Amino acid sequence: MTEMTPKSAGRLERFMHGLKRTRDGLLGKVSSLLPGGAATGTDWGEALENALIEADLGPETAARIVDEVRGTSGTRAPSWGQVRSAARGEILRLLAAPGAGAPSVPAAAAAPAGQPRVILIVGVNGGGKTTTAGKLARRLVAAGARVMLCPADTFRAGASEQLKIWATRAGAEFSGERPGADPSAVAFDAAAAAEARGIDALIVDTAGRLHTQDPLMRELEKVRRTLGRRIAGAPHEVLLVLDATTGQNGLPQARRFLDAAGVGGLVLTKIDGTARGGIAVRIVQELGLPLRYLGVGEGPDDLIDFDPEAFVDGLLPAAA
Repeated sequence: MTEMTPKSAGRLERFMHGLKRTRDGLLGKVSSLLPGGAATGTDWGEALENALIEADLGPETAARIVDEVRGTSGTRAPSWGQVRSAARGEILRLLAAPGAGAPSVPAAAAAPAGQPRVILIVGVNGGGKTTTAGKLARRLVAAGARVMLCPADTFRAGASEQLKIWATRAGAEFSGERPGADPSAVAFDAAAAAEARGIDALIVDTAGRLHTQDPLMRELEKVRRTLGRRIAGAPHEVLLVLDATTGQNGLPQARRFLDAAGVGGLVLTKIDGTARGGIAVRIVQELGLPLRYLGVGEGPDDLIDFDPEAFVDGLLPAAA
């Protein structure tokens, strides 16, 4: 058995905290299916499948888990070990798909030597984009990087001020406030300033909707082109921020960003605020993109690297 280091123990603790509501709800339902529970006999399969669907794992994943459990338990109510083994195996299989759980800064997308790495944050309003940008800046600053935050969401009231507060908290630089200005122009100026100041990472926060006649996706495409004209290969990473509390209802909106924004990775926020944390599995499965980070609380350090094994430990611990 591999010895758990303080770092890995801390990561597991954060996952356990973030998934508490999902775990408590799921374990409460599953426990009634175990020997001695209320739902024994031939009806346990449907009850287990419903419990998994209510955790937002999705009907296909839930059905595969139940089929696996049936293979070992037959018509009898399964043991906790049988349910846990089948669920863990299926979830890890899905999360281990190409790209899932990949490093948050892939070498293939590195910025040219001597130029800032540009990270574009996209998603609908209310999903936690600005908070994610601030928390990510804090992580990078703590790792020794010089970071700049750019408020390219120039139309939402208070967006720039909110990001400026995060810059102060994180110890990052701020590119300046220009309410109502063209988002691509703001991004271009920030890229120029980041180059001039020797910034290591430029994080660009974008709008989730616009108060203009131009569709949001067209504006995001323009921001991407503008950044690329100033810094070679920019943006080097595009992160799509999704709110876990919206569950599967957020998937249609998420798909709209994939092509227009060139999304390469996902951030799932507010995972601690929902009993349907299994949506993480469904998002990776349906969007085919790696999950980079999870938001597991309101604190400035509550943005953690996504770890598939720690995730399933937080969802389905060894002891029920």
